[in-house]
Amino acid sequence: MALSELDRKYDAVMAAVTGPGGRVILDKDGQGRTIVANFPATLPLFFKTFCALYGPTEAVIAGDERLTFAELDSLSDQMARGLVARGIGKGDRVGIAMRNCPAWILSYMAVLKAGAVAALLNGWWQPDELEHALQLTRPKLVLADAPRAQRIAATCAGCAVDSIAIDKRTPEAFLKLIAAGSDDIALPDVSPDDDATILFTSGSTGEAKGALSTHRAVTTGVYAYSTALMTLRGILESEGRPPPNPLKTLVVVPLFHVTGEVPVVLNSFVICRGMVLMPKWDAGEALRLIEKEKITYFVGVPTMSLELMNHPDRGNYDLSTLTDIAAGGAPRPVSHVERLRNAFPVAQPALGYGLTETNAVGCGNFWGNYAAKPASTGRAQVPFVELAILGDGDRHLPAGERGEIAIRSAANIKCYWENPEATAAAFTSDGFLKSGDVGYLDEDGYLFIVDRKKDIIIRGGENISAAEVEAALYGSEGIAEAAVFGVPDERLGEVPVAVLHRREGSSISEEELRAFLEGRLAAFKIPERMIFSDGPLPRLGTGKIDRLALKQQHAA
Repeated sequence: MALSELDRKYDAVMAAVTGPGGRVILDKDGQGRTIVANFPATLPLFFKTFCALYGPTEAVIAGDERLTFAELDSLSDQMARGLVARGIGKGDRVGIAMRNCPAWILSYMAVLKAGAVAALLNGWWQPDELEHALQLTRPKLVLADAPRAQRIAATCAGCAVDSIAIDKRTPEAFLKLIAAGSDDIALPDVSPDDDATILFTSGSTGEAKGALSTHRAVTTGVYAYSTALMTLRGILESEGRPPPNPLKTLVVVPLFHVTGEVPVVLNSFVICRGMVLMPKWDAGEALRLIEKEKITYFVGVPTMSLELMNHPDRGNYDLSTLTDIAAGGAPRPVSHVERLRNAFPVAQPALGYGLTETNAVGCGNFWGNYAAKPASTGRAQVPFVELAILGDGDRHLPAGERGEIAIRSAANIKCYWENPEATAAAFTSDGFLKSGDVGYLDEDGYLFIVDRKKDIIIRGGENISAAEVEAALYGSEGIAEAAVFGVPDERLGEVPVAVLHRREGSSISEEELRAFLEGRLAAFKIPERMIFSDGPLPRLGTGKIDRLALKQQHAA
């Protein structure tokens, strides 16, 4: 082992933070996984505790809307009582379908305080995708902004889903819901092992699966991040350079994604970090907000930091408060790391690796370590995460050998909602969750991802199932054969490409096929390129289409 000086400092400060007399007291759960013993293990108590600690601090900023932590707590309490008055009971699913806005955060808090399970619906889904998620989880109620409420009403008549349309203003948006409740309505007791959230994840089989987490899993995921940030702050303070500005993050990732939910929003409650919400990504607007609101932390898919670097107006803004530029959800091209350091000399680049199924925990690479090993996604988030590289029969492989990456943590999901087969396939007998990614660990414990076992394409942080796109293409009568795969893209990391063979007698064009797909797939899933083959697609000896050969042929 030849750990860097930064790694040695990190390990020493982490030991102090989590050791005797430290701020974080550790324990083990019934499966021997590390948990935090002195922080709230349920989300209702989590919100109560940290909103009380930081009450007068501005928590959420969205245009001219500004809410403190105390106001978030009070409003979400009233909303939770309104939900209970409407018949929402413990364990009921309640969907949330909105763009990033204060109402999303308040809805999330209220649903969990009411003892319900928050189902985070993808705001970009088209009707078929939305209907699948609603039929799968059968929410008793959906809190939605007006466009998505209309989409639900028009699409899912057979789902028997009640929805409340929330306009973007807060708290006026919730007057009807709040009026239904009263102060004498008691909110239910929630335990750490109760179900808390369902997030949706694309799998190699196509339709999205619902990843179910307990309160313990979600809070452990949050504390993995907040403990790491306490450690990094401790390093800065030991070097005589504590953070000069109050913590603020620009929230540009969707809140229905695990990155937006756990390390961004929930983590902000723990570390007293203001959240400046952007309803839609715009690099120029992001630069303006970084200066205006004195943003200290930025996290987005690598595409976003690339657009910040390349924006022609970047030099017109004072970006000196920005000290960290992190990325997650997709690989960051190695070439971007040095460019980031040059473009934002005060800001340190970082990269995270986690899954929806791990509540975003996994690995982190930061500061000088990231510059030294820009191709790595970093070390495991100790002491909460155990990493394994799996070979045949789920055998744990030594450093340097390639295999499937697996993660064991108390932040792992409980199961896939009503899908025992997928759940059984996802976990090893010793409790490791299989990622579907192929990689190896170096002698310092740094993880390098080299491939994916699952047929998943990651376009700018959005997971795309090749099988789902192929199924949609086969829905067109003009297509006889289809193969979809990802090819490298400098801006988005990866984009989907389709190679197609038309049915005999068909002359369907790319434009016609795109129009056909637009009502069936979210825009980010539609192939970037469509390549028509005059003859049948190549096949393996098994009779399956040879995607590897097609990918190698068309990768450029």
